[in-house]
Amino acid sequence: MSLNEDDSAAPASAATAAVPPRGEQFPYHRLARLRPRYRWWRMLVTGIVGVALYVVILLLTIVPFVVASLFVPGWGAEMQVLLTTVQYFDLDRPWLFLALVLPLILMIPALLLASRIVEGRGVGLLSSVTGRLRMGWLGRSMLLALAVFVVYFAAVLGGAAVTGEVIVPDFSHPALWVMVLLVLLLIPLQAAAEEYVFRGYLMQLIGGWLRHPAFAILLPVPLFVLGHGYDIWGAASVGMFAIVAAWLTWRTGGLEAAISLHIINNALIFLLGTVDLVDANATTGTPVDLLASAVAMVVYALLADRWAGRLGVARTAGHAPVADVRSGTHHLDRVLHG
Repeated sequence: MSLNEDDSAAPASAATAAVPPRGEQFPYHRLARLRPRYRWWRMLVTGIVGVALYVVILLLTIVPFVVASLFVPGWGAEMQVLLTTVQYFDLDRPWLFLALVLPLILMIPALLLASRIVEGRGVGLLSSVTGRLRMGWLGRSMLLALAVFVVYFAAVLGGAAVTGEVIVPDFSHPALWVMVLLVLLLIPLQAAAEEYVFRGYLMQLIGGWLRHPAFAILLPVPLFVLGHGYDIWGAASVGMFAIVAAWLTWRTGGLEAAISLHIINNALIFLLGTVDLVDANATTGTPVDLLASAVAMVVYALLADRWAGRLGVARTAGHAPVADVRSGTHHLDRVLHG
């Protein structure tokens, strides 16, 4: 349905409220108001439809494996392991890692398809103010995150060595390279999926109602923390991550810098876990861990914000996005913008 069609079907007062002034600039968290079908309730419906689609996609993915486990020798026992283990990063069973990450990745098609169905054109506005995922900025911010977090993990491991802990990588496990491949292939998609949901959908849902960015930045944090089963110090670190990622999304006008932070952080943890330098299954932390990770995240955020300014990365969008939402290079955008 076009914008004109929506306006003709609504009372004049409602249509006027739904169409933003053409001279107004919109930061990332307010971009839902630029969608052709915007009404205050539509993103709520998007969430409901997205959950329904997610369940359907998940069942279509899982059911064939469950059926196969009834007939393939050994699969039944492995499925039981999946249902009972908390050690998903097990080098003897790389498929456990796949089983954890794949359901998270499936949030991407569920959310984008629901957004297209309910809100019409403009799905790319979930990516950035330009209506697409800005691949150049994504690559640059990922290099920056890599530089910052290599230093961070080097400092953490160096500090552990100074205290007497034995820090020796173990490359002997036969499934190591399978796990490395899975990490490199899946973690970027897993990280992007979480950012589209928690920084993309939730920030724009809240931003459609509340103008000040603090609401969009802070209100989704408890949901993100609840999705991670850590102790108080680990939960505080996750909460800090959520705040930094949301602040970056608002400041840089898109998800790219937050996705980069998420990818590099997770990928390094799991890659170091494949050689026994860190425990990728750890759910506990310390105040020192929280402080160190917070410093690394804040340093990255400030550098990324400054670099984005120097590069002229768009931070806001007017009534017409900087780039037509149908012309993005990201393949999911091209499929869904129609």
